[in-house]
Amino acid sequence: MKCDGLSDEELRRQSSPPSTLSLLGLVRHMAEVERTWFRKVVNAEDIPLVWSDSGDYQVAYDAGSSTRTEAFAAWQREVEHSRRIERAAESLDVTAHNARWGEDVSLRLVMLHLIHEYARHNGHADLLREAIDGAVGA
Repeated sequence: MKCDGLSDEELRRQSSPPSTLSLLGLVRHMAEVERTWFRKVVNAEDIPLVWSDSGDYQVAYDAGSSTRTEAFAAWQREVEHSRRIERAAESLDVTAHNARWGEDVSLRLVMLHLIHEYARHNGHADLLREAIDGAVGA
């Protein structure tokens, strides 16, 4: 909703340089988050990030010349894939190994982590949108 009615240029507007944070960057970042936690961790897929072959999560924040169509399509693909993995799981107690943390994590913990991640970044989106055109609220 925070991205509705904005042009690609407005969606790429950075929060406060030198930060590269933008609404479009947040969408790209959340595609990486969905991909990493569900496909790489839970499903143990050996795949690169969407926007970085080197595993640099910060690359997603820099929307550069990215477009709404590109970013939202990538995010939607990853969300749909995540939901298929979740539906196929026997329970929320299914565990997978998170190499980055060096420990096993349950699907329940992954889903909780995603809730926290979305909540945090939705707060960022509120501030970014208000800075662009003053729009506040839902």
